[in-house]
Amino acid sequence: MKYHLPSVAVVLSCWVSLITASGSCSAQQPELTSSQTYEHPGVIDRLPAFHSNLSARLTHRHSWLSGDFQDFEQWRNSARRKVMDCLLEPPPAVAFDPAIIASEDRGTYVAHKVVLNLTGDSRVLSLMLVPKAAGPHPAVLLLHDHGAKFDIGKEKVIRSWDIAPEKLQSSEKWVNQYYGGRFVGDALAAQGFVCFATDMLNWSDRGGGGFENQQALAANLLQYGVSWSGLIAHEDLRAAEFLASRAEVDPRRITAMGLSVGGYRTWQVAALSPHICQGVSVCWMATQRGLLVPGNNQTTGQSAFTMVHPGLARELDYPDVASIACPKRMMFLCGNQDALFPKASTEAAFATMQKVWQSQHADDALVTTLYDAPHEFNEQMQNDAFEWLLKSSK
Repeated sequence: MKYHLPSVAVVLSCWVSLITASGSCSAQQPELTSSQTYEHPGVIDRLPAFHSNLSARLTHRHSWLSGDFQDFEQWRNSARRKVMDCLLEPPPAVAFDPAIIASEDRGTYVAHKVVLNLTGDSRVLSLMLVPKAAGPHPAVLLLHDHGAKFDIGKEKVIRSWDIAPEKLQSSEKWVNQYYGGRFVGDALAAQGFVCFATDMLNWSDRGGGGFENQQALAANLLQYGVSWSGLIAHEDLRAAEFLASRAEVDPRRITAMGLSVGGYRTWQVAALSPHICQGVSVCWMATQRGLLVPGNNQTTGQSAFTMVHPGLARELDYPDVASIACPKRMMFLCGNQDALFPKASTEAAFATMQKVWQSQHADDALVTTLYDAPHEFNEQMQNDAFEWLLKSSK
């Protein structure tokens, strides 16, 4: 913490007073007392001036590695309850009541536009790809990224059709920039996976707020006793439940997959949902201390509200939450050139998860890889992920 001394003018004033009182210039500068020191400024680089104190108090007291827990299953259940409590009020659950409103034949699979009750508050448009071969099939819940790109959401991971030309062009450009030039869902459907994707609130068909209104949206939801990040998590849990309910899907073989905030959502839903059997998280894993530093994107607000659960940081770090998924099969693919996630912080998070999976003799179920890559889900990363999925989904 920085403390500031009284200004030169204040010191000179003291000297003048002393000289006047003594009639000479021999008086010494007065000693400063604690009452004369104070915090100024209070905010530096968007962080409180005392942020290092806050960081030191992040002991993550509910971590499996804290040493305070002996039974892993009991810890996992307790930690999951802690997370669920921090998601705040869940939306009401109602029957999904799905309706296919359009379809397109894509050779070995069919693309559907499906409208369903994601929650009791929101009936949404989603995209689903279903192989033509006899099922039930393994399935992938595709969780789209943030990217400060709000005109498209589900269209980042599954190619849509009969949409405005500019929206299709936007999705193709995005896929070329961050997904190695291919729609991940379509590539997986061609290999026999049912794929499902829908929008987070504020993206694509559920848009309307854009970038600048993210903080207002988050604040307004909190005033209703709901958090934006918690709503996203609850909706992802519902999406996993919907997939598991489908006759085309083998409920024992459902994977979550996503890039960036989609990667965050991947390990989160894998930790919380009994319907997710495994996950592929791309370019989102680090420690809280490693991200809550001046200049990091996590400190700028806005998109951070899609990931901040009130009070959770006191209990669990990001890799601790991901470790609730243990001993599920989990794959974490990150880039050592990712400007959003410092390499040292990512490696520290990997080390935490490795200790947890090792403690449960599940070393082979965890894959943590750093690629020589920026913030993206490139073709090589996809190829490795698809190979891993095909082996584990048999």
